[in-house]
Amino acid sequence: TFMSLPRGFPGTRAMTDFERGGVILETTMGAITLELYWDDAPKTCKNFYELAKKGYYQNTVFHRIIKDFMIQGGDPTGTGRGGTSIYGDKFEDEITKNLKHTGAGILSMANSGPNTNGSQFFITLAPCPWLDGKHTIFGRVSSGMQIVKRMGLAPVNSQDRPLDDIKIIRCGAHYEEEDSD
Repeated sequence: TFMSLPRGFPGTRAMTDFERGGVILETTMGAITLELYWDDAPKTCKNFYELAKKGYYQNTVFHRIIKDFMIQGGDPTGTGRGGTSIYGDKFEDEITKNLKHTGAGILSMANSGPNTNGSQFFITLAPCPWLDGKHTIFGRVSSGMQIVKRMGLAPVNSQDRPLDDIKIIRCGAHYEEEDSD
């Protein structure tokens, strides 16, 4: 059975630019709800949100998992070398001193150096202070952290690729309700 979809999931309601919501990733291991930090990284949030909304991440795998460090996804090629942004190939960092990789559940852009953001992202499994100032933090896990932790325990090969695919089945926009948990 599939969970009931919140308002704003693809096919349930149109989204406007004035509604700056989050994203739900429905994975083969369960749902992960992500809060986006629109005020701190607006361009990065818009990129991730729009890619999710149009189904770009659908059927992609978490191609890299390092226990007690992070889970990485967002590459449609599944190799860790692919993916483009809504702005073209790559776009600039939005790094702020206010946001740090202080613990598990931080949503950050994967990159191959300064100003090389595309579609790939990672979620931390522990504090990663050595990443501060190098990767744009643009959100956090607001629900589904147990799913993320279970993903972090998946058996991997010598290249940190999960032995069994962990996929994003579908994803979409999420709007917080006033009185929601």
